[in-house]
Amino acid sequence: MEPVVVRLSDSVTIIHGDCRDVLPVECDAVVTDPPYGIAHKSGGGTGGKWNFVRHQGVTIAGDSGPFDPAPILALGVPWVLWGANFYSDRLPGCGWLVWDKREGIEDMEFNRSDSELAGQSGSKTVKTFRHLWHGICRATEVGSHLHPTQKPVALMEWCMDQAKVPQGATVLDPYMGSGTTGIACIRTGRKFIGIEIDAGHFETARKRIEAELMQGTFDFSGGASAPTHNPNFQAGGTL
Repeated sequence: MEPVVVRLSDSVTIIHGDCRDVLPVECDAVVTDPPYGIAHKSGGGTGGKWNFVRHQGVTIAGDSGPFDPAPILALGVPWVLWGANFYSDRLPGCGWLVWDKREGIEDMEFNRSDSELAGQSGSKTVKTFRHLWHGICRATEVGSHLHPTQKPVALMEWCMDQAKVPQGATVLDPYMGSGTTGIACIRTGRKFIGIEIDAGHFETARKRIEAELMQGTFDFSGGASAPTHNPNFQAGGTL
């Protein structure tokens, strides 16, 4: 498919297309949750994403085989890759970020994993982020799940802080999904490039990011430390 580039603001660009056709893209860091073989039944997958696909009949583009991180590694920038425990044999040595979904509630049991793991380049440490995120128990972010593998905005903000991505840097998410990484970038003063192959998820991300931009954007040219409203913001703008 021919990629379609949509510039939502001076600091946010999203692309509807296959990231394998778009990369390489100039950026300062990659923060993403790629498909990593949910439909590839090696080991007889039983994780939360596999259950969603199996029971809901949902398909995720590029998920029929093992994930190959080589195009991302070739960019030569810091990265945070969720699900990296499923393809760690294809990664150089890295640190680990742990998302504990129970938020310290030890007696709660879920039919999905209690935690998820991300690999982080340039690190050998293991860091944990606690954020409750299970159905009606989710208390720290309001709203329905808009994507089967959606992450909390606060989690993606934490990822960028752990990776020491500075304000004003450009973060690439080549598997944008519902746009959570983009929202985290807007809220923390980073620039964002997102790529998504699925038309429905791309539209969801576009609407979420447009709504976030309407709340105000950072003045990158002036180096402001707080968001300022952008009166010239206009939705859309296909390039």
